[in-house]
Amino acid sequence: MKREHTNHDNFSSSGSCSSSSKPPMWPCDADDELFAVLGYSVKPSDMADVAQKIEHLEQVMCSVENDGLSQLASDTTHYNPSDLSSWLESMISGLNPTPDFDSGVNRMVVDSDFGSDLTAIPGKAVYPNPRAKPPSPAKKLKLSPQETESSESIVMVDSQENGIKLVHSLMACAEAVQKENFKLAEALVKNIGFLAVSQAGAMRKVATYFAEALARRIYGLYPANPDSGFTDLLQMHFYETCPYLKFAHFSANQAILESFAGRDLVHVVDFSMKQGMQWPPLLQALALRPGGPPRFRLTAVGPPSTDNTDQLKEIGRKLGQLANSINVEFEYRGLVTNSLADLTAALVGRREGETVAVNSIFDLHPLLARPGAIDTVLRVVTEVKPEIFTVVEQEANHNGSVFSDRFTEALHYYSTLFDSLESCGGGSDEDRVMSEIYLGRQICNVVACEGADRVERHETLGQWRRRLGAAGFEAVHIGSNAHKQASVLLELFGGGDGYRVEEKHGCLMLGWHTRPLFATSAWRLAS
Repeated sequence: MKREHTNHDNFSSSGSCSSSSKPPMWPCDADDELFAVLGYSVKPSDMADVAQKIEHLEQVMCSVENDGLSQLASDTTHYNPSDLSSWLESMISGLNPTPDFDSGVNRMVVDSDFGSDLTAIPGKAVYPNPRAKPPSPAKKLKLSPQETESSESIVMVDSQENGIKLVHSLMACAEAVQKENFKLAEALVKNIGFLAVSQAGAMRKVATYFAEALARRIYGLYPANPDSGFTDLLQMHFYETCPYLKFAHFSANQAILESFAGRDLVHVVDFSMKQGMQWPPLLQALALRPGGPPRFRLTAVGPPSTDNTDQLKEIGRKLGQLANSINVEFEYRGLVTNSLADLTAALVGRREGETVAVNSIFDLHPLLARPGAIDTVLRVVTEVKPEIFTVVEQEANHNGSVFSDRFTEALHYYSTLFDSLESCGGGSDEDRVMSEIYLGRQICNVVACEGADRVERHETLGQWRRRLGAAGFEAVHIGSNAHKQASVLLELFGGGDGYRVEEKHGCLMLGWHTRPLFATSAWRLAS
């Protein structure tokens, strides 16, 4: 049901002030309560004085000779720009031109006591850390010289300050939503849209998706249940854009291949066939196995088709053609189910003498939306008695009970993912746009939905370890060979310097710089 809200008369439909010819630094309807939440002491009534001081500062900076600002960088400490008026006064007072200064202009950098509040991406802009608390007025910033035009310094300072404000606005809005203070949440989400425009690249895109999700939650405009066919299409573009899905398929296949060593009759149960992209490499590896390939049976699980086509059957036909061309004896069966919780061991149909592997790529976390569903599925897996159970999940905790904590974790996680797409994304422009939509739909589900509709309930490897251990499984070491080959895979991917593969307790984790994003683990029934 749509929530009633109040329109602000002094704010035009385009998000700018209708009473001013110049774009303001903040929306005119941002009241004192909003500024107080964000930690900014400037008030709308102070703007005229602030504007005059900015003009004065520009005049002073223009009068400084070419080598006039390094002393300001090394000797002068300036107060946090959240108090714009006093900050500008300190800037002006520090700009006393003398002929002995070294050349340079101002650019905001972070003092040592402020550094923990920002996340530095090598070779990229400095992004605010979503885990950080809003800076207090007592925090201080210093200015250091950079060789740019002096007229750019104010823009750079304002852009970085807006970036910090943007992240704090997002978190403050999540807090307001949690406390059901929807008047404040509405004001904040409008401000977020304005601040996002001032950012570039990944920061702007992430903020826009989170702002949309917050707005949907505030006004009760919940997204429709995702169409599985369109989701599969988006995931294919995500596969082409970045190495995360390739890593998931490769690392799981490597564990399955090792478990099939020396076995003549093998059976893979795939919990989500999608487009079948995972299995051609495994078929080829089995075909090259010393002593000849085994007989290979594949049971594919998938949802009902939305376009009256038998997609599972078509995928099986193509895989059968590939298997025939490389002389692998192949048997295929598709199982259509509305949910994995509808599966039974009898439906899977294990045969005497075969070695079974159960494979799950991003299939377990949606089960957490339905009480008891995950326990039902894990019980079926134990009844099938697989040699190995491969699991790939997002390395994140988006299933906490506290909305604001879940929001902050999601903001950090997806900011890192979008930055990796922006920096090192492969594929075409269309692939990248569709990949962003793919991730944006996840963000919307995490933030805007609740109950059975919130299916993006990602949990960390540690959480899955406890859950699978309680269900009777123990971890299987994937092995250093898979780690080395995964590293080679990333080196072949364009811009792979930012990606990191880490082996942790026998599992493989792929991340961007220092943040793990996806985890592959392997399991067997405890003896």
